[in-house]
Amino acid sequence: MKILVAVKRVVDAKVKVRPLPDHSGVDLKLAKMTINPFDEIAVEEAVRLKESGAADEVVAVSIGFGKTQDTLRQAMAIGADRSILVEAEGVIEPLAAAKILAKVVEREAPDLVLLGKQAIDDDANQTGQMLSALCDMPLGTFASEIALEGGRLIVTRETDGGTQTVSLAMPAVVTADLRLAEPRYVTLPSMAKARKKPIETVKLEELGVNVTPRLRLLEVEKPEQRRGRVMVSSVDELLEKLKNEAHVL
Repeated sequence: MKILVAVKRVVDAKVKVRPLPDHSGVDLKLAKMTINPFDEIAVEEAVRLKESGAADEVVAVSIGFGKTQDTLRQAMAIGADRSILVEAEGVIEPLAAAKILAKVVEREAPDLVLLGKQAIDDDANQTGQMLSALCDMPLGTFASEIALEGGRLIVTRETDGGTQTVSLAMPAVVTADLRLAEPRYVTLPSMAKARKKPIETVKLEELGVNVTPRLRLLEVEKPEQRRGRVMVSSVDELLEKLKNEAHVL
């Protein structure tokens, strides 16, 4: 079984981001960048499936330029065998990303496509679903557990009301939730080994995908500063403040 894992380069979750002076976007000039946490979980699960003997090869794929290779090296340090970088600059929206990944799926013919349920920069939660539709593959979203049974994928997925278990024919697309796996600590020796693994580069033009943005970002602002908490002495006072001050009733 071949597993294709899509990973995205994002701002480190521990970094406090700020808007650009002209509010045209987020200031990324000095921000620490890393692999999207949910994609890192997907890589870990793919490597565990390989280590258990269920998979033969794990291939990481990312979309970007230059330092995006560092993200792929991180995926290979976890245990991916090789990686593919689709070279593209500028904003890549979820639909464009899904179309690019669909072309890679067509070329690689994986039995399972794994990716995070969402990226922590735009929180769109769309790429996996769109990829499933474009490739006409079964989809399991928000996966907290994956098992192989009788040539099918048994996916336990998180829902608002608890969990749901679905059985998917392969090839399939699965998006990883927080509880799917705990990513391993990446050591210096594993990073050194990752630097020897191949990264195939593919020009966006070779795939024939239109990535023109469909959305226009108008403005980025800091979130409103939270106001101090207020202690109330009764339910009536609470209702009065919710109605007349917070205007939520």
